Amino acid sequence: MLNMGAHDLRLVAPRCDHLDSQSVAMAVHAADLLRGARVYPTLREALADRDLSVGTSARIRADLPAPQHPAQVRPLVRAAAAPALVFGPEETGLINSDLEQCQVTVRVPTGDYASLNLAQAVLLVCYEFLQGVDEQPERTRKTATRDEMESMYGHLRETMQLIGYTDAVRARHTLRLWRAMLDRGLMTSAETRLFRGLLRQVHWKVGDAAARGTTEPRPQGDPAQTDPAPLDAGQDA
Repeated sequence: MLNMGAHDLRLVAPRCDHLDSQSVAMAVHAADLLRGARVYPTLREALADRDLSVGTSARIRADLPAPQHPAQVRPLVRAAAAPALVFGPEETGLINSDLEQCQVTVRVPTGDYASLNLAQAVLLVCYEFLQGVDEQPERTRKTATRDEMESMYGHLRETMQLIGYTDAVRARHTLRLWRAMLDRGLMTSAETRLFRGLLRQVHWKVGDAAARGTTEPRPQGDPAQTDPAPLDAGQDA
């Protein structure tokens, strides 16, 4: 990491003490980077303040977008305000539930034998995104954080199950398809609030119909017809 200019190391549920004497000794000149690493219990918490998360995988996964060449993803990383590169344990890599939380996945181009150890993968991916090109494209929009996106996806899943669009068995697969589509849109914070406003309206409408015993619209002028949660894009989620 330090060779390529990366300084923000985040560890998710480490299985050993990353500050033991052997780890610090192996870090050599990057010992301060290791000492400054932040530890999180879950990947979601580690990504909460990031606006772009890039997973790494050498394999094609069912229901998940295929990994891309780093050069295809570089413009997204360079345009992001707070990108994250996500790596899994050396023996298994990232599992599907980890990659679901990443907007895009990259694969380091190799020969027929695609497996890399973790240190090699980190070095190559960091090089591609931090040192590969000098041009910095102009950033035209600030995308939503991963915490905002994950909250929106949780809200979407609840709504899909509420209206019978999916069930508990198929929900994960269905939500993966929606994730792939919405993540490609690089939504802003305001856009996630706008989308969740629509979802709140659906919840209100279902509850109102259940209370009245009919799905027919309320008469014009009925004061209860207005959703108590306005759909303004600037509304707090």
